[in-house]
Amino acid sequence: MVTILIRWMVLTLSIIIASYFLDGIHVRDFFSAFLAAAVLGVLNVLLRPILIILTLPITIFSLGLFMFVINAFLLAMVSGVIPGFEVHGFWTAVFGALIISIINWLLSSFIIQRGRIQRVDYVDLKKKGDRWE
Repeated sequence: MVTILIRWMVLTLSIIIASYFLDGIHVRDFFSAFLAAAVLGVLNVLLRPILIILTLPITIFSLGLFMFVINAFLLAMVSGVIPGFEVHGFWTAVFGALIISIINWLLSSFIIQRGRIQRVDYVDLKKKGDRWE
């Protein structure tokens, strides 16, 4: 349960950061971003797999770039549902979805499965014989 709340807060923070980067995304307050993250999470779980299957030929033909359009569509849907969260224009939705995905990925990379913050260490490998240790 804690992991879900932490990931929800990470997505909320990603939405707020994206609104600072793009002029076409407006978030009225933290609660609006919090609700937008909740609705976006639910849409990503329920609707996104169906959209991916329906648009699979287009996605394959575009070498996966159509996934940005799907993400932008979901972000625009959230904008239509949540008052206080607005996305103006298709390209703003595409770049907003891209920024939200990148920031969400970066912030989530510091969270391990149990919901704790993890310090990322770099591993120094040395070759011993025919294997690396």
